[in-house]
Amino acid sequence: MDETNSKTAAELKDQQMKVAGEKMLARALARPQQEFGSFFLSRLMGFEVSYGEDTCSVCFTVEAPMSNPQGSLHGGVIATAMDISMGHLLRRHHGPGATLEMKVQYLAAVRSGKVTATARFMRSSRSINFLQSVLTGADGAKIAAATSTWKVLKRDNG
Repeated sequence: MDETNSKTAAELKDQQMKVAGEKMLARALARPQQEFGSFFLSRLMGFEVSYGEDTCSVCFTVEAPMSNPQGSLHGGVIATAMDISMGHLLRRHHGPGATLEMKVQYLAAVRSGKVTATARFMRSSRSINFLQSVLTGADGAKIAAATSTWKVLKRDNG
């Protein structure tokens, strides 16, 4: 009897994961545009981009398909949100850029709820910029911190 119940529980969990993944994919495919603030990957993850005067925040709700096999938010999703927060901030102030390097420090696991990656400039110039991003939970607790170096790209005037 226990084996049947555990199979049913596992099958239910698998079905819930499938439904959540399908909803995420439908959200991403709803618009074909690839633009700053809303591109396929950001829509897939449910990222909401917003700006302060000298900040850029990427806010999203942790969903089951974003988890690693241990059940916590995957480090790659964390790094992606922080990279997007820094890249969007750079673009807003200096134009398009490319990440030259990025270091992420994972401070705590998160399994659910809303999280926000907030980027700020550490040092800003016309060519090379140093940025940081901190991912926090809804309670304000730090989950991860990242620093990165960015090169400002020449704008295409054509």
